[in-house]
Amino acid sequence: MYGLIWRILPGPWASKFIMMVGLLAGGAALLWFFAFPAISPHMPFNDGAVDTSNIGGEEAPAGAPGEDPESTDMEPELEGDPEADSETGEGGA
Repeated sequence: MYGLIWRILPGPWASKFIMMVGLLAGGAALLWFFAFPAISPHMPFNDGAVDTSNIGGEEAPAGAPGEDPESTDMEPELEGDPEADSETGEGGA
């Protein structure tokens, strides 16, 4: 298949190579922008098989899937944060 395309393209080797790269880029762009978005609603990749957000009528624990992480009042503490060390006076230097 690729040999047939190579023989059909006109010109010397360098121009054939440039045209072949352009054909590959055009084909990839067509797939990326038209074909894949057209079939994505029919693909099962984002379909969840089990919903565990509210089992048995209990409230979901903190950090459970489906909970908004910004709604929690906790802020993570980072160890070795240079800004935190400079504010407290610790830094070793």
